[in-house]
Amino acid sequence: MNFFLAVLVGVFIGCGVYLLLSQSVIRMLLGLTVLGNGINLLIFTAGRLTREVAPIVPPGLDVPVGPIANPLPQALILTAIVISFAMFSFLLVLAFRAYQTLDADNTNTMRRAEPPGAPQPPLSY
Repeated sequence: MNFFLAVLVGVFIGCGVYLLLSQSVIRMLLGLTVLGNGINLLIFTAGRLTREVAPIVPPGLDVPVGPIANPLPQALILTAIVISFAMFSFLLVLAFRAYQTLDADNTNTMRRAEPPGAPQPPLSY
């Protein structure tokens, strides 16, 4: 099971990086989402998948009885899912407005669509 999840994390991250290197804005946006899901799965796998009981302390005790599941990776992933969904929604609207304004989805075409005489963006750093 852990080998399968490690391969799945590698596939997600590889696909995300491949899509991020594309020139299409929508593919970049999807690549960012796939990359975020790969990182979330990596954190979830690193938190050790176990079939233990929930981390609830019974009344009258200071520590739980027996082994418990680790709630920290689950809380981190839940927070990351909410943040990534908000970021995806914002970037989707931003990409749509850029497409409406410039009538282009390709980043090279967007660069050429700038008005003449405007300061040019840096081509390298």
